[in-house]
Amino acid sequence: MPAQLNDKLVIAISSRALFNLDDSHEVFEKEGLQAYSNYQVAREEQPLEPGEAFPLVNKLLRLNRSLDKDAQVEVVLLSRNSADTGLRVFNSIQHYELDISRAAFCGGESPWRYINAFGCTLFLSNEAQDVRHALECGVAAATLVSRRGRGTDSEQLRFAFDGDAVLFSDEAEQVYKRDGLEAFTASEKAAAKEPLRGGPFKPFLAALHRLQQSFPPTEAPIRTALVTARSAPAHERVIRTLRAWNIRIDESIFLGGLNKTDFLRAYQADVFFDDQQTHCDSASPHVATGHVPHGIANS
Repeated sequence: MPAQLNDKLVIAISSRALFNLDDSHEVFEKEGLQAYSNYQVAREEQPLEPGEAFPLVNKLLRLNRSLDKDAQVEVVLLSRNSADTGLRVFNSIQHYELDISRAAFCGGESPWRYINAFGCTLFLSNEAQDVRHALECGVAAATLVSRRGRGTDSEQLRFAFDGDAVLFSDEAEQVYKRDGLEAFTASEKAAAKEPLRGGPFKPFLAALHRLQQSFPPTEAPIRTALVTARSAPAHERVIRTLRAWNIRIDESIFLGGLNKTDFLRAYQADVFFDDQQTHCDSASPHVATGHVPHGIANS
């Protein structure tokens, strides 16, 4: 029987997100593909420095050590490199002892078309257009906009999510953009008992929730937080939505328009996902940040 990934949490990562390829990318931009290929082949035994997603990927793979069953987290490399230039990437994976064995090297073309074939739940990349294509395929995806890889000292893996247009649809945000805050508040109060539709990251949050169920609540190696600009009375619809989905979220922070960065740092987020570019720009110097180009804010 062929191997199956459909019972695992599968994360797709681009090579530029996993490793720092800035120098070689600059060679490509200035001198072209052949010079880039020569540069990589000449250095294929020289390990690449970790990229902004490296600490997150490392923690994700370590989750498998905590699970009694067979490995439940799989990381797949999706790369625009050819197999020839990608050898340095795989050598670097082996150097850091990352348990990554599956990859697609696409020889200059976008790798997003393999996302569904691998059964991916999340795609992280530095290429915004690839991320948009992944979202169109129904896969949670984000463009990593932080400047360098950074991890927390905690063994626990901490995810932080914005609400509207990330975990939830942008239906409420459309009201806010069109009619303003007062209309948004009135609309959400009136619809408090009507669950919001799911956004692009709902399936990923559900997958994390299933992994959390393998552990007692106080011992789970994964922690989740909703960090939203909403405040009372617009909080009720969010709480009832998560209840209707039967998904536990560990922390819910309703900021009423306050800047999110200090709260993300206090929470010690390993990664934060938001659809608003301004929120991402504010958080990215301090927390690994993924911009989700979805919803009315990105239209």
